[in-house]
Amino acid sequence: MDAYSEDLRRKIVEAVERRAMKKSEAARLFGVSLSSVKRYVRKFRQGSSLSPGKAPGKRPKIDECARRLLEADLKERSFAKLRQRCEYLRALAGLRVSRSTLCRALKRIGFTRKKGQWVPASETNG
Repeated sequence: MDAYSEDLRRKIVEAVERRAMKKSEAARLFGVSLSSVKRYVRKFRQGSSLSPGKAPGKRPKIDECARRLLEADLKERSFAKLRQRCEYLRALAGLRVSRSTLCRALKRIGFTRKKGQWVPASETNG
């Protein structure tokens, strides 16, 4: 489910604060849960932003340091296999990743597989 917009959150707080509406009435009126109304009012009173926060998620396995190592390895050993790159990351960064994870990371970096060699996507023809 998507987060409620900042505009809706502001209207809920205004309804509770300015019109002296009960929190439960505001929850029913705007179709949100009572706990959400309480949270928005509390954030407003504390002076915090009412905008939705960033959704939580998993931390990426390949961090910035490992990504730089990977880019350097791509330039030095363009013909290395995924298995060899996994071993390289394990040896240098102590990072154990699967070939699938490594392949997705290489794709995000902008490299693509072409004729057995990793080359930047900008160098491929189409």
